[in-house]
Amino acid sequence: MSADRSWKITVFAPRDVVQAALITHEDAFDWDADIVIAGSEIAEDKPEDWQLEAWLGREPTSGDKAAIAALFGHTKVDLLVELLPDEDWVTLSQQGVEPIREGAFYVHTPEYADIVEPGVRNFLIPASQAFGTGQHATTAGCLAMLTHMKRQGVVIRNLADIGTGTGLLAFAAMHLWPRARAVASDIDAVCGPVVADNADANGVTLGDGAGKLAMVIASGMDHPLLAAAAPYDLLIANILAGPLVELAPDFADAVAPGGSVLLAGLLEAQEPAVRAAYRKAGLRLAARMVRGDWSILWLRRRNGARVRSTRVGALPEWSKHW
Repeated sequence: MSADRSWKITVFAPRDVVQAALITHEDAFDWDADIVIAGSEIAEDKPEDWQLEAWLGREPTSGDKAAIAALFGHTKVDLLVELLPDEDWVTLSQQGVEPIREGAFYVHTPEYADIVEPGVRNFLIPASQAFGTGQHATTAGCLAMLTHMKRQGVVIRNLADIGTGTGLLAFAAMHLWPRARAVASDIDAVCGPVVADNADANGVTLGDGAGKLAMVIASGMDHPLLAAAAPYDLLIANILAGPLVELAPDFADAVAPGGSVLLAGLLEAQEPAVRAAYRKAGLRLAARMVRGDWSILWLRRRNGARVRSTRVGALPEWSKHW
């Protein structure tokens, strides 16, 4: 047996149980980074039936299994452990992912062709390591909210995408505001070449300056380029609720008065805590939407004028991974 084979552990449970486990995982600061987890509904016609999947690049130990079981607290769960085929499980996990048609955008993997539709920008995003754990719902919601912001007359000259992954949201914002200076960052070094490849495939120019995207590897806002490029008219962060709360003061400091922050990656149940952190940091809600169980928030930093809060309606629900 090959030593580098990958394994997967699956737990089937009701939606609220899996969501509680995901929240527990976010708060587990000593979590083994080699264990990647994600939660999703099993079938569209059974929205209350969910699964938590954990992927490992080694055969799970008793400690690994105990750590995953512990995410469920006192709820007893069964762990389905399986050896994956001798292939790249990240790529396999993304095969067959449905395209996103949202706002001004159509995003697809190589299995699908571009569409020809007036006013719609196609983005080709292959399956990749940085592509594996984002939520289809939150990605779609961010694309919808960016389009909404543009239609509301928001002007962006300087933007940052924190936790960029594939670079998609930075690319989308640059399409809507083509003269903006953009910086993308991620804590995972693998995202550097991934973003570079995706930028090349989608005609996005890398570099520093108007209409260009600079890519850096950083934790949060901790990078000289991110500091030098501030303040931002728009800061995007599609990450997790825990880091969003922790980074609220840093994000607020990096945004210009009247500037916007787009947050995603948080469950609707986590929204009150996230909003409270940003309200304390001086930002107010401009608009929100809910996709399945996920919230997408547009916040603005106060500049002396009151921000009117709205809920973006008439938006379809998404529940699959992207």
